[in-house]
Formats: sequence, C-alpha cells, structure tokens
Amino acid sequence: MNVIENAINGTRSTSKSDRRQPVFNPATGEQSADLPLSTVEEVEAAIAAAQAAQPAWGRTPPLKRARFMFKFKQLLDENADRIAEAISAEHGKTHDDALGEVARGVEVVEFACGIPHLLKGEFSRNAGSSIDVTSDRQPLGVVAGITPFNFPAMVPMWMFPIAVACGNTFVLKPSERDPSAPMVIWDLFTEAGFPEGVLNVVHGDKTAVDTLLDHPDVKALSFVGSTPIAEYVYARGTKAGKRVQALGGAKNHMVVMPDADMDQAADALMGAGYGSAGERCMAVSVAVPVGEKTADALVEKLKPRVEKLKIGPATDSDSEMGPLVTSQHRDKVVGYIDAGEKEGAELVVDGRGFSLQGYENGYFVGGTLFDHVTTDMSIYREEIFGPVLSVVRAAEYADAVKMINEHEFGNGTAIFTRDGDAARDFCEEIEAGMVGVNVPIPVPVAFHSFGGWKRSLFGDHAIYGPEGVHFYTRLKTITSRWPKGIKEGAVFNFPS
Repeated sequence: MNVIENAINGTRSTSKSDRRQPVFNPATGEQSADLPLSTVEEVEAAIAAAQAAQPAWGRTPPLKRARFMFKFKQLLDENADRIAEAISAEHGKTHDDALGEVARGVEVVEFACGIPHLLKGEFSRNAGSSIDVTSDRQPLGVVAGITPFNFPAMVPMWMFPIAVACGNTFVLKPSERDPSAPMVIWDLFTEAGFPEGVLNVVHGDKTAVDTLLDHPDVKALSFVGSTPIAEYVYARGTKAGKRVQALGGAKNHMVVMPDADMDQAADALMGAGYGSAGERCMAVSVAVPVGEKTADALVEKLKPRVEKLKIGPATDSDSEMGPLVTSQHRDKVVGYIDAGEKEGAELVVDGRGFSLQGYENGYFVGGTLFDHVTTDMSIYREEIFGPVLSVVRAAEYADAVKMINEHEFGNGTAIFTRDGDAARDFCEEIEAGMVGVNVPIPVPVAFHSFGGWKRSLFGDHAIYGPEGVHFYTRLKTITSRWPKGIKEGAVFNFPS
C-alpha cells in the first residue's frame, strides 16, 4: 500500500503518527493509499524549517527568485499529464478537466515570474525640502495554506508561487482526500532548484490546521473550503494575530434573459453545472430564467442534455463527468436530492441510483435537474457541491437580481443576454465578487484576482493576482532627508 509522505526541509519523510486515513479511488471505491495524519511536532518541524530558510530566501534578489519560478513553470508544463493523472486517480474528475485545472494553476506561476516588476515600490523626490519618500513591499516571513479537495493542484498554486516569489517561505496543508498531486508538484518545485525549507508539505486534519493557526511563527494563512470552516479559520487565525484570507462556499446563479440564445445558455449550464460533478466553488448550481416562456424553453433544452451526460471514470476518454470524491459526499448529495423532492421541487432528471458496469462500487451520482425550485428550499439555500442544477423561475429581471442579492453567498454569478443595457445594469447592481456576461464560470485570469463577497470570503484580500502580492507582503514607507549643513533647531509642531 502506498503511504503518502510529508515534505519537510527539502526531504520526503513518512509521518510517525499512529493516526491514519485511507485515500480512495472514487471510480472504484478501492483504497489506493494510506495517509498518516501528521503530529503537532511534525507540523512544528515544517514551520521551523520554513522559519530557518526565510531570511536568506527573503534577501534573494527578486530576479533570481523569478528564475527559479521560470524553471518550475517549465517543469509543470512538461509534467502536466502526470499531475492530471494524480488528480483524477484520487478526485475522480476527467483527465481533460484535470489538465484544465493544472493549466489554470500554471497561469498563476507564470504571473509570479513577473515578481521583479510586481514588487517595485514608489518614489517621490522632494516631497518636502530635501526630503525623499520611498515605499517598498517586503515579505511577511513564514506563511501557510490550507487547500480543498476539489482542486488539489490549482488552489495550492494559487497560493505558494506568489508567496514564495514575494520572499516568504511556505507550509502547505493539502486536503486529506487527494494528497498525491501536491506531492508531485513539490517534487517539481524541488527539481527547479528552490532552496530547502522554502516549500514544505504536511498532511493532516484539524490538529494540523489548528497548529498552523496558533503558531506564532506563521504570519499569514490562506484557506479555501466551505463557509463554516472558512469562518472558523478566519476567527481563530486573526485572534492569533495573523493575516488571514479565507475563501468559503457559494451558490452561483446564472440569469437567462428572454433574448438569450437558448442553445448557448443550455450548453453553458451543462459545463458549469455538471463539469467536475459540480464540485467547484464556481459551479453554476442555480439557473434563473426570466419569464415563464424562457423557463419552459430552457428546461426543454436542458432535459435531454442532462439525460445524455456521459458519466464514467477518468480513464475513459469519452467521460464528461466522473464520480464524487467520497462515498460520504455521494450520500450527502443524494440526501439533498431526496430533500428537494420532499420539499416540492419538480424532479425533471433524477441522478440517484446511477450505476456503471464494472464500477458498481464507485461514488457516482447521475446528473440531476430540478425545476420550480423556490428560495425557501434547502436545495436553493445550501451549497450542494454535486451534479444538481436547480431552475428557479423569475417573473421579471428585477426579481432575479433581488434573489441573488439576498442570498448569503456572493461568490460568482452570470447573465446570458444580447441586451447591453441589461448586462451593464447587472454588472453594476449585482452583489457578487465575480460576474460573467455570457461567460458561465467567470474565474479571473491570473493577473486579476479571485474572490467573492458576503459569506463567500472572510478577510480583506482576494486570492492571487495583485491582491495576492499585497496579501503576502507588507508596505514599508521610508521618509529620508539629507540636509546640506542646514541647522534649524528643534521643531515641535507636526511635520508638514
């Protein structure tokens, strides 16, 4: 049985913990690896390694740090298939979907390669008589990241490349459910020549999380996961004096206006709702057609598409959607479908009971479509994180906007329309951090930043892009004066 190792101070090592957790292949239900849950002492050793490495790394010229990053990017490109295979084997998403995940992570590495420019400060000559003012962004020290199961490669690469490029050292705590992809990435990071201790990986559960949150040498922490845990991480981390960005859950709506191309809208909903089995924080889980005719036409387009979804293991190149990550999560999603039916929603396509020959023990749920969902139902209010799409009919455009703005989550949203006025108003009025116009999953490119509003983000900074640089650095402003023999005596009034 494969045992997942930690990576501390440039060396892989097996945890001495007597607490273990199995890792499964979700397509077959078979155990594929054994994951020791790290001890407090092992997490502290990773922090100590990062602390020891940081001063020299922080003094390394940004251009030299960028050259390491360029080499790392090259290795990631060359090994994309290898990383994708590790993702699919433990998460279950299709190989093409996993390759897309790797590509979006590498985009952030590419952005981090520009760190010499991104760290440039500002300068004002003669801000006062013989006084110059400069500003500089400096690293925080040791920073950490706690990442989710749904993007085991991409989300870590949303964090550590920018943090490391800025001169910090990093401790990564990946998801226990699919830990192999981060280890492949760590191997490539090491091969790129980064010094020992710059990036450390420790596997674990709440014990590891709390150790990172409480340890005084960890200056900042990034988190992506569910809203209850994001809120916990933010509260405990900030109480310990850390800078924290904690990205939480979502309930992303896609408004379909009467003038939209229905085929385009239906295709967009298929990819955004059922891609990666709906296990994306930017998945569209609510379609909001405006007007009864629009709703009828949209459901008519969606129903045969959902019924024809090609569901299978990642090893089948024809698969459009794979299994869910664990049996427990599969049961949770099935429970939501049960609840939606009991609450009175119309079950147009039922994904329960899906079974695939040869993969009967896999964690599969078929594509599910509800119509006539109302805003008081649990399938509307709560994040399902599965292949379940709810159609909530809005009588008017204003009703659709009100519905989205009143929801507790504000991660992403989209509108499909040919009307520029409606699109512009939507972008202006909607209360969400990321908005798509005829784009169903508006995940920003790497040189912008990713982050929601309301209970989808705790903290003042979004992740990666310019916001990431600001999160992982501190601003220092220096005011200097070199007087030419002028003697003014003491000045007691406030300087101006």
